[in-house]
Amino acid sequence: MQTDINQKIIFVYNADSDFFSQIKDLVIKITTPEKYTCNLCAVTYGPLEMKNEWKNFLKTLPQEKVFMHRDEFHSAYLHLSEIQLPVILSEENNIIKVVVSADEINREKTLSGLEHLVRSRLK
Repeated sequence: MQTDINQKIIFVYNADSDFFSQIKDLVIKITTPEKYTCNLCAVTYGPLEMKNEWKNFLKTLPQEKVFMHRDEFHSAYLHLSEIQLPVILSEENNIIKVVVSADEINREKTLSGLEHLVRSRLK
């Protein structure tokens, strides 16, 4: 995949955006992290905020970055409801491609491994 500054990277979390969902997710992440359903969140976020290493990595990518929760993604991209979450997508000229699939994200347990996977796919 060729890197283009006009390209957008969409990070879609397997979690909803409403306040109660976020509180529930926070409690699960702290008390029973093995039951948390969004590995993209688990790897890139601490209990309350995005990890600094991930923030710094994202700054190195020239593409526009968009972050969406499951409910926001399904509202904005109804035609893509079959895509398993979490997922990292690219969008260019209204063409959306999977950069890193849910299976790949769910297998990745380290931030550096996820960063390597993203960078290698965007080359």
